[in-house]
Parts: sequence; structure tokens; C-alpha cells
Amino acid sequence: MDLVKFDGMNLAKAQISEMVKKAFDAAIASGELSQTEAMRDFTVEIPRDLRNGDFSTNAAMVNSKPFRSNPRAIATALLGNMNFEGTFFDRAELAGPGFINFFLNKSYFETVVKAVLTNGDDYGKTNYGAGKRYNVEFVSANPTGPMHLGNARGGALGDILAECLTWSGYDVTREFLINDAGNQIEKFGLSLEARYMQLFDADYPFDEKFYQGADIIARAEEFKEIHGDEYVTKPLDERKQALIDYALPRNIADMKKHLEKYRIDYDVWFSEQAMRDRGDVDKAIEKLTANGYTYEKDGALWYKGTALGEEKDEVLVRANGISTYFAADIAYHYDKLVTRGFEKAIDIWGADHHGHVARMKTAMQALGIDPSRLDVVLMQLVKLIGDAKDENGNVIYGEDGKPKKTEIRMSKRTGKAIALVDLLDEIPIDAARFFFNTREPNSHLIFDLDLAIRENSENPVYYVQYAHARICSILRALEKEGLTYTGIDGVDFSLLKETEEIELIRTLSYMPGEIIAAGKSYDPSKITKYSVTLATAFHRFYSACRVKGEDERLSRARLALCVATRHAVANCLKIMNITIPNQM
Repeated sequence: MDLVKFDGMNLAKAQISEMVKKAFDAAIASGELSQTEAMRDFTVEIPRDLRNGDFSTNAAMVNSKPFRSNPRAIATALLGNMNFEGTFFDRAELAGPGFINFFLNKSYFETVVKAVLTNGDDYGKTNYGAGKRYNVEFVSANPTGPMHLGNARGGALGDILAECLTWSGYDVTREFLINDAGNQIEKFGLSLEARYMQLFDADYPFDEKFYQGADIIARAEEFKEIHGDEYVTKPLDERKQALIDYALPRNIADMKKHLEKYRIDYDVWFSEQAMRDRGDVDKAIEKLTANGYTYEKDGALWYKGTALGEEKDEVLVRANGISTYFAADIAYHYDKLVTRGFEKAIDIWGADHHGHVARMKTAMQALGIDPSRLDVVLMQLVKLIGDAKDENGNVIYGEDGKPKKTEIRMSKRTGKAIALVDLLDEIPIDAARFFFNTREPNSHLIFDLDLAIRENSENPVYYVQYAHARICSILRALEKEGLTYTGIDGVDFSLLKETEEIELIRTLSYMPGEIIAAGKSYDPSKITKYSVTLATAFHRFYSACRVKGEDERLSRARLALCVATRHAVANCLKIMNITIPNQM
């Protein structure tokens, strides 16, 4: 068996599917089952209680109607025609109203450990994606001010999702859309212009709709340091553009610097302004017009969204001749899916953009693009909490002996709303990347700042890192005693049969499938959860099974299992781009 890019869990599921289909064919051929309709698709799952079997299928239950028989009778016929030869299974049993439970044989567990050791630093990688080109666009914050907590979550989510897809065999491009055109840049310029003029005239008007942040004042002051009052007497539009030309590149540079600190490396920084300058927005609008999805009204050009089921139509080009953000967004996705030819465009947006999802999908349809090629991951809000403290700074404890918690809204450093850079000054980057992926994207996330900096097993990222460091420490100690891992040759993996050994190996076997599932469902929290489960399985194994014992063959098998687990834990941390410590 080829152990390279081995995916034990999905291979076992595939074997069950094949066995069941062949058993149906055999039972039909023998007359035990009579088919009146096409066979229904069935699932193969891992039962919650593994005492009932390692895998279970509902094949008999979902096919009761096509075979006009009760599920238990169908299951009995299937079991009588089941051939386990050449598979990872040695038996199957009928359960409940018609489930069929399958039990793994020893060869499965031996093969899993060999596969992990053979693949080493690449264990978990598969060819599932078959090299399909996926574009993952995330963060894409407006360059008009600092990135915030939502961007912090979106950054970790997008980056780890992209890595899961890469490990699953997709050709992935990480992309940041620079919103450097449109209304927000006009507003940015007017805000800068007003703050600059206030440095010379305190009564200069500042519209309440302008950007209010201290960062706008800071950029205006920097501009004054360089140019003094040179622009005070110039026309407003010239002054405004000069301030934009100064501040915008610096804001973008800061965004890149802060995201690099967060360990996010984009393949593409895509400029909206450059796209507009190339005429791509006009071309997309022309395509919509040619397809019959635009019309003119009140001097503006409209997108006929209602023709595709939308509640209302949208303006593409205003009466003043300026195209809207919606038009630019349509052109941007046309560029991704047609011009650059990505198989799939995955966007990660805040939940407040939920109303824009259907509009974008129907716009793709209007362009002649299969709307299923655009997927949007909606991300819920983050709530920061920390230990409650009294007026003297002492932690307040509850009756359960645990610290009481309170919501944190402001940065200790600036006294303002917490920005990404503030957060990265407060807590380790490892903790930020891990904690922001502990829940599904569509779930609200509670981020405990004090837990994130705690160096004990209560902190999940510390717990997983400690598992790796502990294995390294064990291997160093064993090496001093003359026991070292030299390869799979000569190791008798059949000796690994204790409950804790089997459960650890079973957990190792899930890893490639968990990575694939994380990519398919756009939910990288599956990897953070899996890494904790793996660390727990190892700690249980090591507490129950002594590696260095009287039986040298068993010691070598357990040593190999330790090495295999070290690879798997390290690869989980690698996917999350979290530090992999050899000692703690």
C-alpha cells in the first residue's frame, strides 16, 4: 500500500462504501433483495460511542423504499454478502433499526503509524483538491484607519483556511483587496484636509461624518511637518489629493507591516484603483449590458437585480458618471473568476455584509458565471473579556474559585477601541492565531485575554505546544538511555494494542480527513479542536504506557508512536503558523 499522502479515515470510509455496494449487487443477484428504484446515496460515519464500532453506515435504512423491505432485513442480507478481504475491517454487525457497524482490524492501526512516520513533516497532506486553483480573499480592510478586532479574527481565519486548502491539494492564492478608490477614499481625503487646516485655524469646519480617529490627526500633523503651510492657500481639491497621496501609501504600508507581524503573507495585494484605471469596471458593466441586465433611469445606469430574484435593483453608474462600489465589486470578482481563471473565489466578510452575498452571486449569474464558484464565509463578532479586578488591581474570584470575567472595550495602551496592533502588543501571536479559530466562523467568539497569556494547561495553545515539547523531552531522555528511533524497519507495530495506544493511533488517522473537512466546510476551527484532541490522546497514552520498559520490542514500538505523534502535533501547529517548541 502507498503510504505517501495517506488518508486512513477516508480510505476506510471508501472501503466500506465499496463493500456495501458490492454486497447490494450480490444480494440482488442471489435474489435475497429485489430492487424497484435506483439505490439511494448513503453515509459512512464515525459513531459517537466507538464501542459500537469504528464506522457505521445507514445504507440499509435509506434504501428501505427502493428495495421494499424493512432496514433490518436489508442489513441482514448485506451482512451475509459482505466480503472483508483486502480491507481494513474484519467484521460488521447489525445494530438498532438497521445500522451496520464496522470494526477495524489490526492492520489499520499498524498502517496508520507507518504512514505518519513515512510522511513525517508532510503527514496530513493529500491530493484531494487535485490542484484546483482557489483564491482566498480576507481582511481587505479599508486603508483609511487602523485594522480592528474583526480584522484580527478574519486574518487568522483566512490564513489558516488557506493553509488547510493547500494541505488538501489545492493551488491557493491569498489575496488582499486594497479599497483605494471610491467614496471611502474621498471621505478620507476630506477628513485629512480638515484636520490639516485645523492645525492653522482651530475653527476650520470638520463634518461629523468625517473619520474621527486620532490616526487622521497624526497623518495631518506628519504632513505639516514636511510641508508646513505650503498647502493652506492651494485649492481644496489639490490640498486634499496631496494629503491622500501622502497618507494612503503609509496606511497601506502599516497594514502590511501589522499583518506580517501577525504572520500573514499575501500572494496578491490587489488595488481597486489600478483595476479602475485599466477600465475593468467599465468592461464588466458592458458585459452586464450586453447580457441584458442594465437599464437607464434618472440619468444613472442600473443593474437589473430583480430580474434574477433580488428584492431591488442597484445603481452601477451614478448620474455624475462615477461608478459605484457595487460595480467595482462585480468587476473584481469577474477578474478573479474569468480573467485570472480561479476555479473558486472564497471571500471572508463580516456578518454585517450578509445582505451583499446574494447580490454578488446573482451578479455573477448575470455575467454568465456559475454563482457556485463564489463562496462567502460570514464571520461573527468578537467579544473580548478578561479577569475582573478590584480598585487595587487584584483579581476578583467567584464561588467556584475561578476569576470572574468582565468585557474589555478599550485598549490599555491607547484608551481607544482595540485595534489589531494593540492586541498583538497585549498577547502572544501564537495565542491570537489559535484563539481566533476556536469557534466556527458563523459563531460569536468570546476571546479571554487573560487566558491567552496563561502558561498552563488551561490555555489550549499552551496545552498543544506542551504536547510537542513533552515528546521532544521524552525522546531526548530516551536517547541518553540508548533508545533512539532509527526508522520503521524492524519495528513490530502489532505490539501496540493497549486501549490508550489504539486511541492515540485512531486520533492520528483522523488528521488528513480533518484537514480536508476544514477546507471543505471553510471552518479551520476543526484544526484547533483536533490539535487539542490529539494532545489529550498523547498525554493519556504517556500516562498509561511506559515507553522504556523490560520488553525492548515494545519500547521501540512505543518510541515510534511518540515520534509519529510529534510529527502530527508539529504539523497541526505548522498549519496554524504557530510556534513549534522543542522545550517549554
